[in-house]
Parts: sequence; structure tokens; C-alpha cells
Amino acid sequence: MSEFRLPAAAHIGYVHLRVSDLPIALDFYTGVLGLHEVVRKQSTAYLSANHNRPYQVLLTEVAGARPKPPRTTGLYHAAIRLPDRPALARVLKRLMARGWPLHGAADHGVSEAIYLADPDGSGIELYTDRPRSEWAWVNGQIAMVTEPLDVGALLDTIGDDSGEPAAIDPRTDIGHVHLQVSDLARAEAFYAGLLGFDVTQRSYPGALFLSAGGYHHHLGLNIWAGRSAPPPPSDAAGLIAFVLRLPDRAVWQALVERLAEAGLSPEPHKENGRAEAALVHDPDDNGVLLLSE
Repeated sequence: MSEFRLPAAAHIGYVHLRVSDLPIALDFYTGVLGLHEVVRKQSTAYLSANHNRPYQVLLTEVAGARPKPPRTTGLYHAAIRLPDRPALARVLKRLMARGWPLHGAADHGVSEAIYLADPDGSGIELYTDRPRSEWAWVNGQIAMVTEPLDVGALLDTIGDDSGEPAAIDPRTDIGHVHLQVSDLARAEAFYAGLLGFDVTQRSYPGALFLSAGGYHHHLGLNIWAGRSAPPPPSDAAGLIAFVLRLPDRAVWQALVERLAEAGLSPEPHKENGRAEAALVHDPDDNGVLLLSE
């Protein structure tokens, strides 16, 4: 099979999550984070930062969905990217005003991040990138660190901004998705060898980071739930699929044919009436929806 690399314009679209109670989930994603519900289709809510497409989060209710068991594969976190530090600070201010518990905060060198979970326990990262001119590459790998975040300095970017922001910044998108997998080599063979991501960092213990176009990472993979960890039950809350957006139909068609050649048979998927969408699953059954721009 010939080599295939994703074009620089490829990026993550929305994340589709299974939730146990849609009103409770919406209270978090809209009332706390400040996303907007654009449309409702049966048990699925489509959320956006700017009241319109493209969507950033889809929530599908499965009544009684159980929490994802520990030490299983699946979503580690969905990373919501804010356009600048003041935008991140305003969301942090909303979280603090509501007393929403935070799981941590970190300065990664390439970005600044805040970690939390939604009402079903699905991991969420809120982050903003530093300028690419400040990123460091060492021997072909992106230099990422995990240092304490200066939360005070972050909040200082909005100064005495009185009142609480009514909504999230409309330029917000999904920057990356981080998955728990059962085997890094097998996951790398799928995401780099087949889908065409480039590995950007492989020296972090138990983890691998990949991207298209020189971004620090569009995809994180880790085995922190344990090597050979099983997938979660099919009725567990968490990731249904994430979208890989491709810049044109020709690239989409080439990738679909490549996956079919590998015996994976991507499943045609109607995405708002569009035919150029196909669903494939990685070796740990995480859904990847390939979508042409």
C-alpha cells in the first residue's frame, strides 16, 4: 500500500458524545460552558459556539447510560480550543462562578489548558494555543511540557471585566481529541499508517501525539488505562465518534478507498444530507467520521 499523508488543512470537526440525561448535559454545555443549541433531532442536540454550523459538540441521550468504567479504552478528553487567552479566562470565570469542579490546569509550552469533566464524567480540556512561532521542535518532535498554569496571570488578561460573559467566544472550535487505547503500536498503525497523521511526539510516557500540517497535535493516544484495556460497554456514556474534516472530496475519496483496500469498509453516512461522509472505527472501536469540506 502506498504512503498517504493528510493535507495540512485536515482538522478535527465535532465530537459526538453519548449522555445519560440530555437536559442535564445541556445545562453544562450551554449553561456552564456557553455553547448554543442550534437544532434538536430526536434525542440528539447539535451545539455550536456561533449559533450555526460547523457544530462543535453533538449530544445523544441514551437513557440510563452508565459512566464509562475505569481502565477501559475510549475518550480521555475532548479538547475545546479557545481563540486567545482572554477567551479562555472568560470561560474559566464562568466555571468558577458556578463552582464547577476542575480536575487540573497546566502550561504545556505550546498551549495553556484547564481540565474538567462533564456531568457523565467525560473528560473536557479547555485550552488556547501559544503562537506557533513560540513552539519548539527538538529532533523532529514537538516540545511539550506539563508545568503549573499561572491561573492568576490568565485571569489578569480580562482585568476587572465586570459581569459574567453570556456565551463562549464564537471562534471556539475543537482543537484535538485524546483517546485511551489498548495498544500504542496498533493505534499508530491505524492513525498514522492508514489515516495519514504525522507523529509529532512519541517520548511522553505511555502516550503518542499526532497531527496534520505541523500542528502540535490533533490527536492524543495513551495506554494509561492499561495495556490491552477492554472497550467500555456499548451503553456507557462517552465518545460515539469524532469528525476528521478533509479539505476536499478528492482527498476524502482517496482516504475512503485506502481504508477499503485495507479491509475496513468505511460505512456511508448521511451528514445533513451530504453523501461525502463515511464512518470507520479504530482498533479499539472508537468512531472516526470522515467528512469532506
